[in-house]
Amino acid sequence: MKNGITEEGKWETVDSEYLFRRPWLTVRRDKVRLPDGRINPEFYVLEYPDWVNVIAITGDGLFVMEKQFRYGLGKTCYELAAGVVEDGETPLQAARRELAEETGYEGGKWQKLMTVSGNPSTTNNITHCFLATGVKKVSSQHLDATEDLEVCLMTKEEVRDLLDCDQIRQALMAAPLWKFFAGSL
Repeated sequence: MKNGITEEGKWETVDSEYLFRRPWLTVRRDKVRLPDGRINPEFYVLEYPDWVNVIAITGDGLFVMEKQFRYGLGKTCYELAAGVVEDGETPLQAARRELAEETGYEGGKWQKLMTVSGNPSTTNNITHCFLATGVKKVSSQHLDATEDLEVCLMTKEEVRDLLDCDQIRQALMAAPLWKFFAGSL
């Protein structure tokens, strides 16, 4: 298989300045030189920590989904358990932690499904997507102070219907779900 992700045509950073720094978002303005020598004086990069998400399926085949209001869209959406890879964690450790904290489900067999970028043009992070099968409810939720979500157990058909009807709006969650269903046909 041909390597589709290389550094061919890499731009040179001439100058870089941070405009905004917060724990979950940093905005950087770079001055860059393209391979043909042209200068772009203002290229903005949004820096985020890496993220994880989990397609979690119980032993009896139910998908552990979440429903929560998303302020940016102003809509309540169905999503996968997801979150940030904390300092010192591997993506797998972060995925297991996020699933347990947000849903109370743990255990099962875990595998890496894919790695995606929300927007490689202007963001610097990636999302590690996992599949966990045979998970079990072992505790209550342990939500962060700013989290407000409902756990929903759904059948495979219900989740597929959400995808087919364009009801999973988070692209970083739709991608691994589509990959899962493509491999399951």
